[in-house]
Amino acid sequence: MIQFDIIYGDPKENEKRAEEWITKAVQTGAEIIVLPELWTTGYDLTRLDEIADQDANHAIRFLSYIAKKWNVHVIGGSIAEQYEDGVRNTMLVMNQQGELIHKYSKLHLFQLMDEHLYLKEGQDKAEFTMDEVNCAGFICYDIRFPEWIRKSAVSGAKVMYVVAEWPAPRIDHWRILLQARAIENQCYVVACNRVGADPKNTFGGMSLVIDPWGEIVAEGGSGEEIVTATIDDDLVNEVRKRIPVFVDRRMERY
Repeated sequence: MIQFDIIYGDPKENEKRAEEWITKAVQTGAEIIVLPELWTTGYDLTRLDEIADQDANHAIRFLSYIAKKWNVHVIGGSIAEQYEDGVRNTMLVMNQQGELIHKYSKLHLFQLMDEHLYLKEGQDKAEFTMDEVNCAGFICYDIRFPEWIRKSAVSGAKVMYVVAEWPAPRIDHWRILLQARAIENQCYVVACNRVGADPKNTFGGMSLVIDPWGEIVAEGGSGEEIVTATIDDDLVNEVRKRIPVFVDRRMERY
Protein backbone atom coordinates (compact mmCIF):
# COMPACT_ATOMS: atom_id res chain seq x y z
CA MET A 1 0.00 0.00 0.00
CA ILE A 2 1.48 3.29 -1.08
CA GLN A 3 0.16 6.21 0.94
CA PHE A 4 1.52 9.34 -0.63
CA ASP A 5 0.64 13.02 -0.85
CA ILE A 6 -1.30 13.65 -4.05
CA ILE A 7 -0.56 16.86 -5.94
CA TYR A 8 -3.84 18.71 -6.39
CA GLY A 9 -5.09 18.60 -9.98
CA ASP A 10 -1.76 17.51 -11.55
CA PRO A 11 -2.07 14.04 -13.18
CA LYS A 12 1.35 14.21 -14.86
CA GLU A 13 3.23 14.93 -11.64
CA ASN A 14 1.19 12.37 -9.67
CA GLU A 15 1.98 9.68 -12.22
CA LYS A 16 5.67 10.45 -11.89
CA ARG A 17 5.53 10.31 -8.10
CA ALA A 18 3.48 7.10 -8.12
CA GLU A 19 6.06 5.39 -10.33
CA GLU A 20 8.84 6.42 -7.96
CA TRP A 21 6.98 5.00 -4.98
CA ILE A 22 6.04 1.80 -6.84
CA THR A 23 9.70 1.26 -7.78
CA LYS A 24 10.62 1.43 -4.09
CA ALA A 25 7.78 -0.94 -3.17
CA VAL A 26 8.67 -3.69 -5.63
CA GLN A 27 12.26 -3.59 -4.38
CA THR A 28 10.91 -4.79 -1.03
CA GLY A 29 9.45 -7.86 -2.76
CA ALA A 30 5.86 -6.66 -3.02
CA GLU A 31 3.61 -8.78 -5.28
CA ILE A 32 0.51 -6.59 -5.05
CA ILE A 33 0.64 -2.80 -5.27
CA VAL A 34 -2.26 -0.72 -3.91
CA LEU A 35 -2.65 3.01 -4.64
CA PRO A 36 -5.06 5.47 -2.97
CA GLU A 37 -8.30 6.99 -4.26
CA LEU A 38 -8.14 9.63 -7.02
CA TRP A 39 -4.35 9.40 -7.02
CA THR A 40 -4.01 11.16 -10.38
CA THR A 41 -6.07 14.29 -9.61
CA GLY A 42 -6.92 14.48 -5.94
CA TYR A 43 -10.22 16.16 -5.12
CA ASP A 44 -9.89 18.87 -7.77
CA LEU A 45 -13.53 18.24 -8.60
CA THR A 46 -14.34 21.55 -10.27
CA ARG A 47 -11.73 20.87 -13.00
CA LEU A 48 -12.63 17.25 -13.71
CA ASP A 49 -14.00 18.06 -17.16
CA GLU A 50 -10.50 19.30 -17.99
CA ILE A 51 -8.28 16.75 -16.21
CA ALA A 52 -10.35 13.52 -16.07
CA ASP A 53 -9.01 10.55 -18.04
CA GLN A 54 -11.15 9.70 -21.11
CA ASP A 55 -12.39 6.12 -20.59
CA ALA A 56 -9.39 5.70 -18.23
CA ASN A 57 -7.23 5.08 -21.30
CA HIS A 58 -4.11 6.82 -20.02
CA ALA A 59 -4.26 5.28 -16.55
CA ILE A 60 -4.80 1.82 -18.00
CA ARG A 61 -1.72 2.18 -20.21
CA PHE A 62 0.38 3.41 -17.29
CA LEU A 63 -0.76 0.72 -14.85
CA SER A 64 -0.36 -1.97 -17.51
CA TYR A 65 3.23 -0.82 -18.07
CA ILE A 66 3.90 -0.93 -14.32
CA ALA A 67 2.37 -4.40 -13.88
CA LYS A 68 4.35 -5.89 -16.78
CA LYS A 69 7.60 -4.16 -15.92
CA TRP A 70 7.64 -5.39 -12.34
CA ASN A 71 5.52 -8.55 -12.67
CA VAL A 72 3.08 -7.36 -10.01
CA HIS A 73 -0.66 -7.13 -9.54
CA VAL A 74 -1.89 -3.54 -9.24
CA ILE A 75 -4.96 -2.32 -7.40
CA GLY A 76 -4.78 1.00 -9.19
CA GLY A 77 -6.47 3.05 -6.51
CA SER A 78 -9.07 5.04 -8.37
CA ILE A 79 -8.96 7.71 -11.04
CA ALA A 80 -11.39 10.27 -12.44
CA GLU A 81 -12.72 8.54 -15.56
CA GLN A 82 -14.49 10.59 -18.23
CA TYR A 83 -17.53 8.97 -19.82
CA GLU A 84 -19.94 10.49 -22.34
CA ASP A 85 -22.45 11.19 -19.57
CA GLY A 86 -20.00 12.51 -16.96
CA VAL A 87 -17.12 11.53 -14.70
CA ARG A 88 -16.89 8.49 -12.44
CA ASN A 89 -14.49 7.63 -9.63
CA THR A 90 -13.10 4.35 -10.96
CA MET A 91 -10.87 1.63 -9.52
CA LEU A 92 -8.66 -0.25 -12.01
CA VAL A 93 -7.16 -3.68 -11.31
CA MET A 94 -4.33 -5.10 -13.42
CA ASN A 95 -2.83 -8.59 -13.38
CA GLN A 96 0.87 -9.39 -13.64
CA GLN A 97 0.63 -9.54 -17.43
CA GLY A 98 -0.62 -5.97 -17.53
CA GLU A 99 -4.18 -6.94 -18.40
CA LEU A 100 -7.13 -4.99 -17.02
CA ILE A 101 -9.10 -7.58 -15.05
CA HIS A 102 -11.57 -5.37 -13.19
CA LYS A 103 -13.13 -1.92 -13.11
CA TYR A 104 -15.34 -0.60 -10.34
CA SER A 105 -16.81 2.90 -10.13
CA LYS A 106 -17.68 4.22 -6.69
CA LEU A 107 -21.31 3.51 -5.83
CA HIS A 108 -21.78 5.77 -2.81
CA LEU A 109 -21.01 9.43 -3.44
CA PHE A 110 -19.96 11.51 -0.43
CA GLN A 111 -22.07 14.65 -0.30
CA LEU A 112 -19.97 16.23 2.46
CA MET A 113 -17.14 16.63 -0.09
CA ASP A 114 -19.51 17.54 -2.98
CA GLU A 115 -18.96 14.30 -4.91
CA HIS A 116 -22.62 14.17 -5.89
CA LEU A 117 -22.23 17.51 -7.70
CA TYR A 118 -19.36 16.44 -9.95
CA LEU A 119 -19.41 12.64 -10.18
CA LYS A 120 -21.76 9.95 -11.45
CA GLU A 121 -22.33 6.90 -9.28
CA GLY A 122 -21.11 3.55 -10.59
CA GLN A 123 -23.18 0.56 -11.63
CA ASP A 124 -20.43 -2.07 -11.45
CA LYS A 125 -20.09 -5.15 -9.29
CA ALA A 126 -17.33 -5.05 -6.69
CA GLU A 127 -16.12 -8.66 -6.97
CA PHE A 128 -13.18 -9.96 -8.99
CA THR A 129 -10.70 -12.83 -8.96
CA MET A 130 -6.96 -12.26 -8.68
CA ASP A 131 -4.52 -15.16 -8.71
CA GLU A 132 -7.44 -17.55 -8.07
CA VAL A 133 -8.38 -15.63 -4.89
CA ASN A 134 -11.86 -14.14 -4.70
CA CYS A 135 -11.59 -10.43 -3.95
CA ALA A 136 -13.67 -7.25 -3.97
CA GLY A 137 -12.82 -3.58 -4.33
CA PHE A 138 -14.40 -0.56 -2.65
CA ILE A 139 -13.76 3.17 -2.55
CA CYS A 140 -13.68 5.25 0.64
CA TYR A 141 -17.29 6.14 1.63
CA ASP A 142 -18.41 2.65 0.54
CA ILE A 143 -17.19 1.24 3.87
CA ARG A 144 -19.99 3.03 5.73
CA PHE A 145 -22.47 0.71 3.99
CA PRO A 146 -22.01 -2.75 5.54
CA GLU A 147 -24.75 -4.30 3.43
CA TRP A 148 -22.78 -3.43 0.28
CA ILE A 149 -19.61 -5.04 1.65
CA ARG A 150 -21.56 -8.10 2.90
CA LYS A 151 -22.88 -8.70 -0.62
CA SER A 152 -19.33 -9.43 -1.80
CA ALA A 153 -18.53 -11.58 1.23
CA VAL A 154 -21.59 -13.72 0.57
CA SER A 155 -20.36 -14.07 -3.02
CA GLY A 156 -17.14 -15.57 -1.66
CA ALA A 157 -14.69 -12.65 -1.43
CA LYS A 158 -11.79 -13.35 0.92
CA VAL A 159 -9.89 -10.07 0.50
CA MET A 160 -11.53 -6.64 0.43
CA TYR A 161 -9.40 -3.88 -1.08
CA VAL A 162 -10.34 -0.35 -0.03
CA VAL A 163 -8.81 2.80 -1.53
CA ALA A 164 -9.49 6.17 0.00
CA GLU A 165 -8.91 9.87 0.56
CA TRP A 166 -10.16 9.73 4.15
CA PRO A 167 -9.87 13.04 6.05
CA ALA A 168 -7.81 13.22 9.23
CA PRO A 169 -10.63 14.58 11.47
CA ARG A 170 -12.54 11.29 11.05
CA ILE A 171 -9.56 8.91 11.00
CA ASP A 172 -10.84 7.05 14.09
CA HIS A 173 -13.95 6.13 12.10
CA TRP A 174 -11.67 4.78 9.35
CA ARG A 175 -10.00 2.26 11.65
CA ILE A 176 -13.16 1.21 13.49
CA LEU A 177 -15.24 0.77 10.35
CA LEU A 178 -12.54 -1.25 8.61
CA GLN A 179 -12.06 -3.54 11.60
CA ALA A 180 -15.81 -4.06 11.79
CA ARG A 181 -16.00 -4.94 8.09
CA ALA A 182 -13.18 -7.47 8.54
CA ILE A 183 -14.70 -9.09 11.64
CA GLU A 184 -18.29 -9.31 10.43
CA ASN A 185 -17.30 -10.63 7.00
CA GLN A 186 -14.43 -12.81 8.25
CA CYS A 187 -12.10 -11.59 5.55
CA TYR A 188 -8.93 -9.61 5.04
CA VAL A 189 -9.29 -5.87 4.56
CA VAL A 190 -6.47 -4.10 2.74
CA ALA A 191 -7.08 -0.36 2.93
CA CYS A 192 -4.85 2.32 1.37
CA ASN A 193 -5.44 5.94 2.34
CA ARG A 194 -3.61 9.05 1.11
CA VAL A 195 -1.76 11.56 3.26
CA GLY A 196 -1.14 15.28 2.93
CA ALA A 197 -3.63 18.04 2.19
CA ASP A 198 -5.53 19.87 -0.51
CA PRO A 199 -7.11 23.36 -0.35
CA LYS A 200 -10.06 22.09 1.67
CA ASN A 201 -8.98 18.91 3.50
CA THR A 202 -6.19 17.23 5.45
CA PHE A 203 -5.96 13.47 4.98
CA GLY A 204 -5.13 10.91 7.63
CA GLY A 205 -3.10 8.09 6.10
CA MET A 206 -3.13 5.13 8.51
CA SER A 207 -3.34 2.54 5.73
CA LEU A 208 -4.27 -0.80 7.23
CA VAL A 209 -4.19 -4.53 6.66
CA ILE A 210 -6.64 -6.32 8.95
CA ASP A 211 -7.02 -10.09 9.19
CA PRO A 212 -10.30 -12.07 9.43
CA TRP A 213 -10.16 -11.97 13.25
CA GLY A 214 -10.07 -8.18 13.11
CA GLU A 215 -6.42 -8.03 14.14
CA ILE A 216 -4.32 -5.25 12.60
CA VAL A 217 -1.48 -6.89 10.68
CA ALA A 218 0.09 -3.67 9.40
CA GLU A 219 -0.62 0.02 9.90
CA GLY A 220 0.77 3.20 8.41
CA GLY A 221 1.29 6.53 10.11
CA SER A 222 0.30 10.01 9.02
CA GLY A 223 3.14 10.60 6.56
CA GLU A 224 4.20 9.27 3.18
CA GLU A 225 5.29 5.64 3.35
CA ILE A 226 4.96 2.14 1.98
CA VAL A 227 2.95 -0.19 4.20
CA THR A 228 3.46 -3.93 3.64
CA ALA A 229 1.93 -7.14 4.94
CA THR A 230 1.53 -10.79 3.98
CA ILE A 231 -1.92 -12.25 3.38
CA ASP A 232 -2.77 -15.89 4.07
CA ASP A 233 -6.12 -16.57 2.45
CA ASP A 234 -6.29 -20.00 4.16
CA LEU A 235 -6.89 -18.09 7.40
CA VAL A 236 -10.20 -16.91 5.97
CA ASN A 237 -11.36 -20.51 5.56
CA GLU A 238 -10.21 -21.34 9.10
CA VAL A 239 -12.06 -18.41 10.68
CA ARG A 240 -15.24 -19.08 8.72
CA LYS A 241 -15.20 -22.69 9.91
CA ARG A 242 -14.56 -21.72 13.54
CA ILE A 243 -17.45 -19.24 13.66
CA PRO A 244 -19.93 -20.18 10.89
CA VAL A 245 -21.53 -16.77 10.47
CA PHE A 246 -22.55 -17.37 6.87
CA VAL A 247 -24.19 -20.69 7.71
CA ASP A 248 -26.06 -19.22 10.67
CA ARG A 249 -27.52 -16.21 8.85
CA ARG A 250 -31.35 -16.16 8.85
CA MET A 251 -32.17 -14.54 5.55
CA GLU A 252 -35.87 -15.38 5.88
CA ARG A 253 -36.02 -12.77 8.67
CA TYR A 254 -33.84 -9.97 7.31
